[in-house]
Amino acid sequence: MSKRTSKSESSLVTAAREMLAHARGEIELESYEYTPPPKMDVAGIRKKLGLSQKQFADHYGFAVSALREWEQGRRNPERSTRILLALIAENPKMVEKTLAKLSV
Repeated sequence: MSKRTSKSESSLVTAAREMLAHARGEIELESYEYTPPPKMDVAGIRKKLGLSQKQFADHYGFAVSALREWEQGRRNPERSTRILLALIAENPKMVEKTLAKLSV
């Protein structure tokens, strides 16, 4: 490596070394598990954003039928969906930007 490595290159090298040491069992890496709330106020999240059920479903990639079921209490969103809903509730613009980058 040259003497003129950038900060991001140095960070990548450090990360690669940590991953290798972890794989060898030499170090433990920090980890955590997020547990979303068991119930989400889906209608409240949607209404706060001023979107209809169809708009909200289309905007964030949900089936309208599933959204209706969640809002009427007939079904509870899966864990991963509750995590996405929590992110939407906290920072909808960040979710929108991220989804836009992932869209083809």
